[in-house]
Amino acid sequence: MTAEPPRFRPKAYPPPEFPPRRLPMFARMPPAVFPSVLGLLGLVLALKRTNLAFGEGGAGLVLAGLADLAAGLAAGLWTFAAIAYGIKLARRPGVVMEDLRVLPGRAGLAAATVGGFALCAILAIYLPDVARLALPVAFALHAALVVLTIRALIVAPPEGRDVTPAWHLSFVGFIVGALAAVPLGWTGLALGILGVTIALAIVIWGASLRQLLTRVPPAPLRPLLAIHLAPASLFASVAALLGLMPLANLALALGAAILLALIVTGRWITESGFSPLWGAFTFPLAAYASALILNGWVMAGGAMTAVALGVNLIIGWKVIRLWPKGTLAAKTNAATA
Repeated sequence: MTAEPPRFRPKAYPPPEFPPRRLPMFARMPPAVFPSVLGLLGLVLALKRTNLAFGEGGAGLVLAGLADLAAGLAAGLWTFAAIAYGIKLARRPGVVMEDLRVLPGRAGLAAATVGGFALCAILAIYLPDVARLALPVAFALHAALVVLTIRALIVAPPEGRDVTPAWHLSFVGFIVGALAAVPLGWTGLALGILGVTIALAIVIWGASLRQLLTRVPPAPLRPLLAIHLAPASLFASVAALLGLMPLANLALALGAAILLALIVTGRWITESGFSPLWGAFTFPLAAYASALILNGWVMAGGAMTAVALGVNLIIGWKVIRLWPKGTLAAKTNAATA
């Protein structure tokens, strides 16, 4: 009599839940919403600078009303998104490191804290006393995020540590704080930030250029190349506000060269079709529009602001509408608290 072979039972899985379990509110809030929100905040600054350049009457009056309306809407949207992510973070603080493991999460969280700087720059126009209180908080939050980002990059696999244009948001993003510091009278702080961030941007530009010459970036990541325009634009704006016109003109010319390259290669950059990473187009366009106006190119800056108005609103709407459906979180691998 032979022994019967042992019977192997398939692993028991829990039955599917019906109806499916609903996640708590904002448990999977996607950081990828913030680049588009940052683009809207930048658009507010461009509209306001265009308004001031055109004066009080006629077109300037219309632009003033449009800028004021946009300021309220963009500030409210950033605040709502920041509170939503704060709720997610409070539910499980470790979720921030999980979001930092993926490129859309790193870029999104950096855009969130840089958006805090942009909000302070807007407040410096309307409520300077509030901006003086908010700006140090924004610097502290962004500095803390940079520390966490470095930690996430250290523990990432080698392919996850490649330099990407999104590094500008993390390491050069402090320059947006200088936009708020100058009108608040903190010119020494702005000058120091300008010097340090120029050095960091040169390193990132150089590393990115070397990568472009040695390998072709995958099509879905190519929209991030537009971020290279943002530092040059912001350097031109801050230098102009500080009266450093030779530096401002040099940065503006560099921005023009980058913008021209982006336009010429536009079809190649957008080859993979629309994705949430298209938020990377929004804030550089608005930043360059502001830079043109601050450097005296009022008509060109006004035209660029009009382009940014259309582009940023369309992309912002297409990205943000994916948030409530959960599609944005799924597409960008947002962590769940």
